[in-house]
Amino acid sequence: MTDVTGAPADVLHTLFHSDQGGHEQVVLCQDRASGLKAVIALHSTALGPALGGTRFYPYATEAEAVADALNLARGMSYKNAMAGLDHGGGKAVIIGDPERIKTEELLLAYGRFVASLGGRYVTACDVGTYVADMDVVARECRWTTGRSPENGGAGDSSVLTAYGVYQGMRASAQHLWGDPTLRGRKVGVAGVGKVGHHLVDHLRDEGAEVVVTDVREEAVRRILDRHPEGVTAVADTDELIRVEGLDVYAPCALGGALNDDSVPVLTARVVCGAANNQLAHPGVEKDLADRGILYAPDYVVNAGGVIQVADELHGFDFERCKAKAAKIYDTTLAIFARAKEDGIPPAAAADRIAEQRMHDAAVARRAR
Repeated sequence: MTDVTGAPADVLHTLFHSDQGGHEQVVLCQDRASGLKAVIALHSTALGPALGGTRFYPYATEAEAVADALNLARGMSYKNAMAGLDHGGGKAVIIGDPERIKTEELLLAYGRFVASLGGRYVTACDVGTYVADMDVVARECRWTTGRSPENGGAGDSSVLTAYGVYQGMRASAQHLWGDPTLRGRKVGVAGVGKVGHHLVDHLRDEGAEVVVTDVREEAVRRILDRHPEGVTAVADTDELIRVEGLDVYAPCALGGALNDDSVPVLTARVVCGAANNQLAHPGVEKDLADRGILYAPDYVVNAGGVIQVADELHGFDFERCKAKAAKIYDTTLAIFARAKEDGIPPAAAADRIAEQRMHDAAVARRAR
């Protein structure tokens, strides 16, 4: 079923009526000359200009692309709020296979659409887009981050993303075991790509035992070559989550890692990883809590990257960013304390804190 615009009715219902909606603005972008079709979704600007990456992906339908943009933008509002940034949440998706249709002309056209928002949306990298792409977009749009150092940017944000996850993991250990050290703990890392391999470095530096898996054999081989001691590999995630004696599980690949199949067999006492949208559906957070598994909310612990790209707007300073990312430790502990106080799972506690910050900012803006 469609509405009068021809858009699927379920997408418009999400936008205007559901709890997953509430977005301020959604922009549909098309440039026929370059083949660009994009969606820019701004969920909230209560805390400041919306900040979030650009995903370039071959969606099956335009409706799927719109739905993904809405969901991702909403998630960025919560992530930025919990990171203490003066930014709201936004996200953009470009529809198509980047290996086939990504061109300089298309990226420049996309940059012009972002620029047309006059600073309400600040873009960066995401799945399918890279630092070199942001350098091109920035030629048409000053509100672009994630650029190369040669072009005034901070470059790859995976270093601080991994560092933030590591801090969240330390906070989880402190909350559960009374000691933030991971020395001697067994940590399973699913996905050892851009972020995951940096996380393994932190864990081995502290003396943790690490078990890894990745769909790419070369990524696993790189880790094993880099860490010939203290790291072992298993065939896949299904095997990893069942490893005997696992203390921490770190999903660092695709979303939806925590679902009705994985949670019942998970051996770890803590889940803390870099992947976005780890909870496959509402209710999984309660399933984890019922099993006594401590969940560090993904959008809290993986915020190191967005902290980095936000800093780019003020003249990037790595040590300043690292100090901000280190505070993820304190933020994670505060979430666990709030969850215990309110008798709710940590994911719900994080949502409440983020929603309160956005609400307070909106009230203050209306009062001005």
